[in-house]
Amino acid sequence: MNDASVALGFAIFIWWFSTGIVILLNRMSRSAVALSQALSSMLGVAALVGLAHTAQQTGVAGAYCAFTCALLAWGWNELSFLTGWITGPRTTALPQGALGWPRFVQSLRAVLWHELAILLVGCAIVAITWDAPNQVGTGTYLVLWIMRTSAKLNLFFGVRNLSEEFLPAHLAYLESFFRRRRFNAFFPFAVALASVCLWWLVAYASSPLTSQAQAVGAVLVGTMLALAILEHLMLVLPLDTTALWRWALRKKKDQAAADAHAAALLAPNLDKHDKLFQIH
Repeated sequence: MNDASVALGFAIFIWWFSTGIVILLNRMSRSAVALSQALSSMLGVAALVGLAHTAQQTGVAGAYCAFTCALLAWGWNELSFLTGWITGPRTTALPQGALGWPRFVQSLRAVLWHELAILLVGCAIVAITWDAPNQVGTGTYLVLWIMRTSAKLNLFFGVRNLSEEFLPAHLAYLESFFRRRRFNAFFPFAVALASVCLWWLVAYASSPLTSQAQAVGAVLVGTMLALAILEHLMLVLPLDTTALWRWALRKKKDQAAADAHAAALLAPNLDKHDKLFQIH
């Protein structure tokens, strides 16, 4: 197995597993969520230190380390949002009848602090790796940032699959900012531009003038871009978007079933209490 195949498999596994872990952690108890957020914050700081350390490294190990550190930094962004720690000034559903520019403004207010946090972390990574030979971490973070922004815009404009199952209960109001429709005009433009960038990365990784470490770095970044394109296609194709992370989402369903069972057991007692109250 050559280096490109190993890098490809590593990136796919990390993408799948880390996404599931973020979903799973956010569906644990509130104390566990707070602990996971604290641990994620420490890992995020460690990731920035790791990016500073590997910025001058030009070997294969440096490429893997920078890639992993960028994912850890991004994971902090995702977990801080899904836990509701950093979202936006608007924490209620979209007003009825909001269209056009007012709808966009209100949608932006719902995620404003989160978007600013992503920007600050991105600026820190760019500053840390500025003019350094190892840009794998920066490229990885930028791909995640740009493609996630594109996905949010597509959800705003309207797609077939809203993936609302990934939203925890305390962020359910965000679903009101999405629009369900078969297609939107922005989607093909976003996918086409991302595909051109992917083609360039593949060509760069395949060039005989590219070093082994540079090729591995290009494969790692390119794989994340390819997976992001796949996620875009999952927004419009008639597919079950939760299938890959069913193991992480099961806890939410189990908890919902437990809550429903508890409510059913409690209902008769509440009825008896109401009758006694009416008698007295």
